[in-house]
Amino acid sequence: MITDAIDAYFFEKRMPKTALIDALLAERSEIPAAQPYYRAFEAIGARAADEALLALRIVLAGLAVDDERVKALRAAVAAGNRGAYAGALLA
Repeated sequence: MITDAIDAYFFEKRMPKTALIDALLAERSEIPAAQPYYRAFEAIGARAADEALLALRIVLAGLAVDDERVKALRAAVAAGNRGAYAGALLA
């Protein structure tokens, strides 16, 4: 599942950002709110901010994106705290 790849990018550094974005574009979700992120990744590729990946991850979890949730995910990643990351992805 592509959400696992996003999570692994942040916590396990399994793949370079370019490979992750290629995978995201190859396995696009049909969720309407995700479409602007795919267009941005097509346009700027790996130059996209990690916050855009986090925002897409939020969308793929079925949640509305807001700055506070993106900040919570970013803080969880910085702390290496998967529990807080998972908690921020709950409704």
